[in-house]
Amino acid sequence: MSLTKENAYHIAQVLNEALPYIQRFSQKTVVIKYGGHAMVDEALKKSFARDIVLMKLVGINPVVVHGGGPQIGEFLRKLGKETRFVQGLRITDAETMDVVEMVLGGLVNKSIVNLINHQGGRAIGLSGKDGQLIRAQKMNIESGVSKELEKPSEIVDIGHVGEVLEVNTEVLELLLQSNFIPVIAPIGVDGQGQSLNINADFVASHIACAMRAEKLILLTNTPGLLDKKERLLTGLLATDIERLLSDGTIYGGMIPKSTCALQALESGVAGVHIIDGRVPHAVLLEILTDSGVGTLIKH
Repeated sequence: MSLTKENAYHIAQVLNEALPYIQRFSQKTVVIKYGGHAMVDEALKKSFARDIVLMKLVGINPVVVHGGGPQIGEFLRKLGKETRFVQGLRITDAETMDVVEMVLGGLVNKSIVNLINHQGGRAIGLSGKDGQLIRAQKMNIESGVSKELEKPSEIVDIGHVGEVLEVNTEVLELLLQSNFIPVIAPIGVDGQGQSLNINADFVASHIACAMRAEKLILLTNTPGLLDKKERLLTGLLATDIERLLSDGTIYGGMIPKSTCALQALESGVAGVHIIDGRVPHAVLLEILTDSGVGTLIKH
């Protein structure tokens, strides 16, 4: 296809707009939580992989943390095993944990690694168990008890579900210094060597904090954070997020993502982006253009 003057001018404009962002973020670490529709649509998978490779080529250090809840659910259905959730968390018994490790640490992780490598990158797949990357502890949650019953909340055992205690940054720093792209499955290990299933958003947030990342990017299946009239909220401050959480504007699945954002900002991450993973090349559009494709949250 021949290049018209209009197309050439547009390409030049795009590159010119991206240049100051490339200069600003060169040698900086950006942690991306990869999930949702972007992980299942073939065209979006390819555009995501190309974004990650291009970031590395221009001097940015991407670290990818991925989810895989739907894939785990589908595998459990094939095994005839029922999946139950408490407060959005999958109850994970020993058998389910085996499936989580196989699907997240094996099938999903290696497919993402292969995808990035096929586009010219140098990705390496890890779980939190590799090099004791993610040290975790078992998570217990309190049951919701109605006020009328006037009973104390009970601790609910949801099995092999964990929360991050510490991230071993040495492993990631060695990979980044060797020009590799880490791709991390959200599985941690406790003090007894027990595997624990951890929410990928919180793993990404903890890694961003530990690595002193410049940015944390969370891909979603929505345009970003919305107000009560379903309008996109773009530039927000941490204080705005606290207010939107308290008045119920932020609800459901956006609560943990917003909590992750606040945690990351508090630990020194310069900006958190909650972006629409259904948009092709969403990652590049968000960090290398003026307009972006989601919600940017800063201090």
